[in-house]
Amino acid sequence: MCGRYVQSSERELLRNRFGFAVGPGGVACGGRFNVAPRQRAPIVVIGPEGRLLSEAAWGLLPGWARTAEKAPRPINARAEGLAEKPTFRDALRKRRALVPVDGYYEWRAGPGRKTPFFFRVAGGGPFALAGLWETWRPADGREPLETFAIVTTEPNEVAARVHDRMPAVLDAEGEALWLSGRPLAAPELARCLAPAPAGTLEAWEVSPLVNDPSRNGPELLLPSSAPAP
Repeated sequence: MCGRYVQSSERELLRNRFGFAVGPGGVACGGRFNVAPRQRAPIVVIGPEGRLLSEAAWGLLPGWARTAEKAPRPINARAEGLAEKPTFRDALRKRRALVPVDGYYEWRAGPGRKTPFFFRVAGGGPFALAGLWETWRPADGREPLETFAIVTTEPNEVAARVHDRMPAVLDAEGEALWLSGRPLAAPELARCLAPAPAGTLEAWEVSPLVNDPSRNGPELLLPSSAPAP
């Protein structure tokens, strides 16, 4: 699964990378080194006039859920069988998103506590994970709640050293398909959700400081051999 990620790039860099428009008031971007479930974060969606930067809470709440308090809020959606799962199938057809990240964390199981690792694209920089989003509208007329989940797939050679799943990393062609605004045929879905080629990512062990969601700073990305500040 993908349980934490980094969104450190500022909005202008993301706009240059993903080509979105920014609505009135904008969306806060950057400075996030430990994004955790239920927190709000930027996503890129497709609208009538093209790509748009939006904000949503991490943990998808289906539009048909009766309440926000008791409904499951999955942060990840397994690529296998997405089209058949009630929680995700409508979003898969109509509400796909790019989740802009600068990396993500994964934990390797072992004796005692799990060991955290940081993954990023080789050389660093923002990249996109495949996401699904939904709008939940409460019956009492309160403000709608927008939420999202990150799609996961089988690991590539690099990710498999740490975990048996990895986020679906999109290249430029995959981003265009994922945000095409139309239902995708099975081969197109397979193209988008295949494990990233092994050379796409690099990873290293980091400090267990990342286990604390209240910690947020670039020191979380330091290799574990470096002294903690």
